[in-house]
Amino acid sequence: MEYSLKTMQEKIHKNNFNFKKKFGQNFICDENIINNIILKSKIEKDTLVIEVGPGAGSLTSKLAAVSKNVLCFEIDTDVKEILEENIKEFNNVEVVYQDFLSVDLKKYLKKYKYNKLYLIANLPYYITTPIIMKLIEDKINIDKIVVMVQKEVGDRFKASPKSRNYGSLTVFLNYYFNIKKIIDVSRNVFIPKPNVDSIVVEFTKTEKKYNVKNEKLFFNIVKDAFKQKRKTLKNNLKEYNLEILENVLKKNGYTLNSRAEEIPVETFINISNEMSDLFDK
Repeated sequence: MEYSLKTMQEKIHKNNFNFKKKFGQNFICDENIINNIILKSKIEKDTLVIEVGPGAGSLTSKLAAVSKNVLCFEIDTDVKEILEENIKEFNNVEVVYQDFLSVDLKKYLKKYKYNKLYLIANLPYYITTPIIMKLIEDKINIDKIVVMVQKEVGDRFKASPKSRNYGSLTVFLNYYFNIKKIIDVSRNVFIPKPNVDSIVVEFTKTEKKYNVKNEKLFFNIVKDAFKQKRKTLKNNLKEYNLEILENVLKKNGYTLNSRAEEIPVETFINISNEMSDLFDK
C-alpha cells in the first residue's frame, strides 16, 4: 500500500469513512515509523502476530510481509473496505470483526502453527491496559508485546519507583515483563492528529525472574498499598500484619511511613512472601 497523509485522506473520503472518537481511532501514515517498529520488533518468519485495531491496515501490511500469519481483531466494521483493500495482496492475514476483549483468544490461536507469538498494535489509551491484562488473565503464552500508546501511558508502564507515574499497574507489569521504550512517535504522523505524542513500548516475557509464593496475596498487597497514593503503607496496609511489614521494610531501607510509590517490585515480593505463611494456613 502507499503511505502518505494525502493517500489516506483520499481513501477515507472515497469510502465515506468517519472516525469514531469512542474507539480512539488515529491512523498512522508514516512508513518510516512503521518500518522502524517492524525492525525493532525482530519478527521471525515462524511468528504469529496478533494485531488489535488494525484500522486502515498501515501496520498490518508490514506485519504480513515479515511474519507467518497476522491475526487481527477489529471492532469497527465500517473500516472493512479500506482495511481489506490495503491488505488484499496478502493471504496470511485473518481479520476478525469483534471486540478483542470479549473473544475466546485460545480458540483462534488453536487454528495456527507457530513458534513465537507476538502482539503488535497501535492502541488507544483506554484499552491498552485491559488488553495486556486479558493476555495475563487468559494465560496466553505471549513472547512479546509491542504497542504504540500515548506517551503518558507508556511512561506509566516503564516508570521507576519515586516517580509520579509509578503505580500498581507498573508493579504488575514489571512482574510479568521486561519493559522498555523503543521509539518516540510524533502526533503529526497520524490522521486525525491526536493532541499528544506517542511512544512505542516493548514488553518481553520474563523467565520467572521472581519467586512469589502466593500470587494472589502479592497482587492484593500491591493493589491495597496503592489504594490511596498519598497515604503511608502503615495506613493502606493496616489490615495486614504490621510487624512483618515493618521488619521487611526495615531490611530494605524503608519504614511504615514510606509510601507505595517508593517501593520497588522486589520489596513488594519480599513483603508478600514473608506474609504468605499466615495466609496459607
